[in-house]
Amino acid sequence: MFSIIQAAGWPIWPLIACSVLALAIVIDRFISLKGSKVAPPRLLDEVLSVTRNAIPAPDVVTQLEKNSALGEVLASGLRAINSDPRCTEDDLRATMESTGRIVAHRLELRLSALATIASAAPLMGLFGTVVGMIEIFGSQAPGGSTGGNPAQLAHGISIALYNTAFGLLVAIPSLIFWRYFRGQVDAYLLTLETSAEHLARHLKVFRKSKP
Repeated sequence: MFSIIQAAGWPIWPLIACSVLALAIVIDRFISLKGSKVAPPRLLDEVLSVTRNAIPAPDVVTQLEKNSALGEVLASGLRAINSDPRCTEDDLRATMESTGRIVAHRLELRLSALATIASAAPLMGLFGTVVGMIEIFGSQAPGGSTGGNPAQLAHGISIALYNTAFGLLVAIPSLIFWRYFRGQVDAYLLTLETSAEHLARHLKVFRKSKP
């Protein structure tokens, strides 16, 4: 492996740094975007069941907030009613939407960096290719002779080919994982939105039923 890096020359080092960063982002997103941490399947049903007869106490709402991203959004609505029992439905929805935007930003964290790596890696590989071509032309003897320095010629070809290949090797998995995580985040955001809407309707009916 080290011999390949040596053959690829100095232009490969930025690509290696990008590959390490991309791997770290992928591992971080796999951990952070687990379903149990974002939107547990039965959490909404449990919240609707608990709020069927009364609004939970603040300490229960705090526990819900710490449960997951979905719990954080739902808890913001319940906390708004605990703070002001007469708050309007529009205020309730606005509170949950505001919390939802904060949660969405957290879910999308570092995805733009992964997309940038996927876009930039082929260009960095192309830059290495250009450097290799410069090495090749520099190996040619002056005065039009085509003999040149065979070692320098081989080194230039190595730089060109290895950097092109490594740029694609970094870019393709980065693009695949970015699209995967982007789809995952979009699905989670839809779940958060529909769950918040469901809770808002439920609380509207609940408050109307109370004298």
